[in-house]
Amino acid sequence: MTKSTERIEALRKLAVPLKEKAALDDLVKAASSARCVLLGEASHGTSEFYTLRAELTKRLITEHGCRIIAVEGDWPSCFSVNRYIKGLPGAAGSAAEALAAFDRWPEWMWANHEIGDLVEWLKAHNASLPPERQVGFYGLDVYSLWESMDEILQYLERTGSPNVEEARAAFECFEPFGGEGQSYGISASLFGEGCEDEVVALLAKLRTERTRSEDPQEEALDAEINALVAVDGERYYRAMITHDAESWNIRDRHMTEVLHRILNFHGPDAKAVVWEHNTHIGDARATDMFTDGMVNVGQLAREQMAPGEVYAIGFGTHRGKVMAGTSWGSPAQVMDVPQGISGSWEDLLHHAVGEDCVLLLKDAPAVLRETIGHRAIGVVYRPTHERGNYVPSRLPDRYDAFVHVEVSQAVRPLAGEPVFA
Repeated sequence: MTKSTERIEALRKLAVPLKEKAALDDLVKAASSARCVLLGEASHGTSEFYTLRAELTKRLITEHGCRIIAVEGDWPSCFSVNRYIKGLPGAAGSAAEALAAFDRWPEWMWANHEIGDLVEWLKAHNASLPPERQVGFYGLDVYSLWESMDEILQYLERTGSPNVEEARAAFECFEPFGGEGQSYGISASLFGEGCEDEVVALLAKLRTERTRSEDPQEEALDAEINALVAVDGERYYRAMITHDAESWNIRDRHMTEVLHRILNFHGPDAKAVVWEHNTHIGDARATDMFTDGMVNVGQLAREQMAPGEVYAIGFGTHRGKVMAGTSWGSPAQVMDVPQGISGSWEDLLHHAVGEDCVLLLKDAPAVLRETIGHRAIGVVYRPTHERGNYVPSRLPDRYDAFVHVEVSQAVRPLAGEPVFA
């Protein structure tokens, strides 16, 4: 028996077809005791990844008391959704209006019909609950440097804070760059014209230990995380010009820190579901990221939390369609996703099962703990360079469970009609 045949047989024994009720039941049960359930995706433009994660999230909320959804999105845009589903002051009038806050490329990543459906469900779920039991929606990412600075100033002015003039003076340092992170990064990294000292000092003043009950509208949490984005966003844009691994690590350490602060704000019994790409939630130590000196949220969460408090679920697809761009900032297109390359995890699952399925990986045999290619599609995708889209991975060490979609469809953006490649 060849190694490939052994792997196929081992996968066939582990897999439970998704059409069987036991598949999601077993997955929810396995994840239910974790404080943080990390839900991945092999692309940011696959409909099934959103709908399956939504189904899992709803069950973790209704059956196991999860009160936090934290996603790979900007804090200010996600807080617009949070205001809407909780009915906080300044809330949008509809899910579509709340999601319009995601107005920077790639808009389709969160401003899509699949997320819109979940947002309306969350609002209905929260409607009859007291504030301390409502589910929140938060962004973990670091990109919103300028938007976060605007939010901080508005908060300080609204609350009559004595720090408002200091904040205004600190942010004046960024004005020459016109909201362009790359321009700031070039100036700061190559010419030493950075603004780090100013924003670090401001964050120290804005750090709060207020609890959920003391801050029912979450204004202090909002200001604190926006200030953290200002600090780490400045560091990220400065590092991205010359240090790829360093900028990646700044970003994932930031996302992990934001997750911890949200959990701490909501109290020791708070549980979170995290939606991010597989490259963020799957343990970096089980991939070639580790040899490149890179860390990620999945690794850091496992290292920083107690055993059993983190449960990571990866997602992948054998073939189908995806929403992506051919270059950064280019129009989104519906592209073909070719069949998984021979010998990849996607190819092996196709031959082992050939349909949507769930694998619980805790007891995976040694033959499945070898390094094999696993597809990762970003917001920029070039199917003609398909072999470069695979991350060498030990699947059972990278994830606690895996969801395989045999044939996938592209996510449906809220704005405009999709363009087909």
